[in-house]
Amino acid sequence: MSLSPPDASQLFRLEGRIAFVSGAAGHLGRAMAFGLADAGAHVIVNGRSRKTLEELVGEIEARKGSAEPAPFDVGDLDAARRFFAARARLDVLVNNAISMTPKPFDALADADFEETYRTGVVAPFEMARAALPAMRAAVRETGEASIVNIASMYGTVSPDSRVYSRPEQASPFHYGSAKAALLQLTRHLAAELAKEHIRVNALVPGPFPRESVQKADPQFAARLAGHTMLGRVARADEIRGPLLFLASPAASFVTGAALAVDGGWTAW
Repeated sequence: MSLSPPDASQLFRLEGRIAFVSGAAGHLGRAMAFGLADAGAHVIVNGRSRKTLEELVGEIEARKGSAEPAPFDVGDLDAARRFFAARARLDVLVNNAISMTPKPFDALADADFEETYRTGVVAPFEMARAALPAMRAAVRETGEASIVNIASMYGTVSPDSRVYSRPEQASPFHYGSAKAALLQLTRHLAAELAKEHIRVNALVPGPFPRESVQKADPQFAARLAGHTMLGRVARADEIRGPLLFLASPAASFVTGAALAVDGGWTAW
């Protein structure tokens, strides 16, 4: 006897589930944390500043959500391993953090690549591996778990220098190449963890400039908007729906995918 499918409105709900978001105090990280909490998940917000994270937890709780801080640098791999080893269960892992100092081509050093790859590629791998026992516990409870890696359109296309007012504004070499590596890591992890019923996907955001950047340089924002099919840049909260889709049972048959959230930028 086949069971009736769940109500579609419940596919995106995360009650009783535990989610972890690295870089949760950042521009998109905050929106992700709020989105997961609004869907019913208990959200572990990660970053380097305990004070900032505690303030974020307070904001989530003010919206009737549930959250806790996890103050550690994802680049400290031992700290990350210790944290996940102490967790009994984890349903959703969002690898969003990356450490990157923008520099022009002729100013880049080996250390810049090392820092960005360590936080943007090695750390997501190590956190996925360290979280595996906790995610297996989630699978035993609900039948699945989900990892979502936050990549970038500059992991798939190169930056158009004509968009940027100054060369140092453009997405730098160490950022785009790390995001490209994260996309391939996503595919490898998806293949490895499918047998565990752990889905692994990537979000690939496009132009999500901060409001302060748009106000300070409206012509730059207009040039970004002109590169999208929709003719505008994104609001931070527009990352919530795509993330919630990949994190929730709504995407139960989706793994190894890279979901573009770029207004059509990379589809021209």
